[in-house]
Amino acid sequence: MKKIFTSISIILITLISISASAQVKSYIALYGGISTPQGDFAKSSYDNNQAGYAKRGVTFGLDGAVYFYKKLAIGATISFQDQGKLTYDDVYAMAAGYTSSFAADNATVTAVNRYHNWNILVGPQYSFEFSNFIVDVRASAGIIKSISTPEFTNQVSGVPTQATVFYQRSASETIFGYGGNLGLRYKLSDGFMIGIKGSYIDSQGLTITNDGRTSNVGRLVTKQPLSEFQTTFGFTIAF
Repeated sequence: MKKIFTSISIILITLISISASAQVKSYIALYGGISTPQGDFAKSSYDNNQAGYAKRGVTFGLDGAVYFYKKLAIGATISFQDQGKLTYDDVYAMAAGYTSSFAADNATVTAVNRYHNWNILVGPQYSFEFSNFIVDVRASAGIIKSISTPEFTNQVSGVPTQATVFYQRSASETIFGYGGNLGLRYKLSDGFMIGIKGSYIDSQGLTITNDGRTSNVGRLVTKQPLSEFQTTFGFTIAF
């Protein structure tokens, strides 16, 4: 770990020393791309209570930065993410899991809704200029607003301790989020650029509500982590 930290420090110092010292222009960008779930959020495992069954989906939004001293800026991102819904195979495997856990005659699972959320993240940014290229490095924190998550209606038969239908509700909640991104912009003119960016966003996770349970046997989700890696392309206007 010490060697890795030393190497990263040397690289950053080298980039700073060879990058020009002129004031970088502030900018605003419109971008879109792919949001890929990470960690437990991406897993599809009945036995993992934090597996999110999230899918690769689209993201789009606005990004920008205001430079207050040469290459130092405050950057901000507002973005929307769609991480999909469960497939037939996901629901079938979940029903089989409940059948086994409850030792039931059979089980049915119905899933509606999908993962939709907004990210609003702000943080310090440093930029390196090399001819017509600009490399942006940013750390950020802010809020993740969940609009919806998959909602499940579950029923097991032949189980006296769980004779009623039980539910995992869709979560609409605002939570703390944090992450960072690395971007590369190319100047087409003095005020117009195109760019690509990779962003990682993590969170403490959503609180999940469950209704109708008379037994806590089987899969029971109470906390759902949200982690995403996004690759995007955008158009930038400098000012």
